[in-house]
Amino acid sequence: MQIRDERDEDAAAISRITTAAFAAAPHSSGTEARIVEALRKAGALTLSLVATSDDGEIVGHVAFSQVEIDRTPGRWYGLGPVSVAPDLQRQGIGGALISEGLVRLAALGADGCVVLGDPAYHRRFCFLDDRWLTYGGKPSRYFQWLVLNGIPPRGDVKYHAAFGVV
Repeated sequence: MQIRDERDEDAAAISRITTAAFAAAPHSSGTEARIVEALRKAGALTLSLVATSDDGEIVGHVAFSQVEIDRTPGRWYGLGPVSVAPDLQRQGIGGALISEGLVRLAALGADGCVVLGDPAYHRRFCFLDDRWLTYGGKPSRYFQWLVLNGIPPRGDVKYHAAFGVV
């Protein structure tokens, strides 16, 4: 497996992988592929990485986009969606994509990253949760953060408008 930046010609494969990856997920809104497409169209994909098999087939994707904390843009980013072809899930591809993305965010000078997801999964990447960082005005153990530079943030996080895709 190799991880590389998304290319223009990857968009259709990313959409297929994302749709398939979330098709049976109980927490899915069914809009994940459209979120990635809307982020791409808006030029809001700070990082868009794909995992490819040895023969070059795209088998996974991760997106990172800028977030606002207390209505202030800064150097904080949201992780997601992350998608892996259903027949290849639970083999470390998603974790490799996340790890590489976090390394690249740090190299870009990011202060940190937030994610809404399973605390047990994201803890392996050192994500934490507390009452000082909220999503939708409410603290949640499913909303987590990782400091890459500086101090932990305080306030309410807002994702790009693409996450409101219906």
